[in-house]
Amino acid sequence: MRQEINLLRSIQKPKRNVALRQNSKSDENIRIAREYGEMYFDGPREFGYGGYLDDGRWKGVAVDIVEHFKLRKGDKLLDVGAAKGFLVYELVELGIDAIGIDISKYALEHCKPEIASRMNHASADNLPFLDGSFQCVISLDTIHNLDRNQAKVALREIQRLSGGRSYVKVDSYHTPEQKEIFESWVLTAKFHDYPSGWLQLFDEASYTGDYFWTIIE
Repeated sequence: MRQEINLLRSIQKPKRNVALRQNSKSDENIRIAREYGEMYFDGPREFGYGGYLDDGRWKGVAVDIVEHFKLRKGDKLLDVGAAKGFLVYELVELGIDAIGIDISKYALEHCKPEIASRMNHASADNLPFLDGSFQCVISLDTIHNLDRNQAKVALREIQRLSGGRSYVKVDSYHTPEQKEIFESWVLTAKFHDYPSGWLQLFDEASYTGDYFWTIIE
C-alpha cells in the first residue's frame, strides 16, 4: 500500500531567492535548463542549481532509505535521475548494490569516480532492466520533468522493476499561493499538480510505491 513519507527529512529545507528567479526566468533560460548540461548543474542560479555539489547531505538520506525499506547488504537499488550520483555513492558506502541512471551526460561525466561504473545513461520512461531487477527503486525530483503521459510510463517502469518497493518525490503544492510560487520558480518540470492530481496519476500507472512532495515556499 502506498505511503506518504518524507525520506529526505534529514536535509535542511533550502532557502530559495524566488524573487531573483522571477525576475530572470525566461523561455531561453527554460530551454537551457532542460538541456541538463553544465549550465543547469554548475552555471548561474537562474539556469538551475547554481552549483550541484556534494555537501554531505545525502548520508542521512541513504540511511533513512535503507532503514525504511529494510535493505540488507548486497540488495540491488536503482536511483532514477541520479544526477552526479551523490546518493548512489552513500548507498554503496552502506553496502547496497546501488546503480544510477540519468538523462544528463554532463552529470554522468562529473560523478564521483568511485561509482562511475555504476552510472548509466537512460531516460526514466525507458529503463533498460528486466522486470523485478531491484529490491528497491527510488526517483527524487525527476518524474515531473516528463510530460504527463511520459510520467505515467516512468511510474509503470519503476513499478515493473521494483514490484512496488519504491519511492518517488515530485513537485507539488497544497494551496493556490504555493502553486503561484512554484510556477514562478520552476524551470524543468513539465507536469506538476496538487497531490490529488498526482495520486490520480499513480492510480492510472498502477504505482503502489511510496511518495512525497517537493513544495516550494
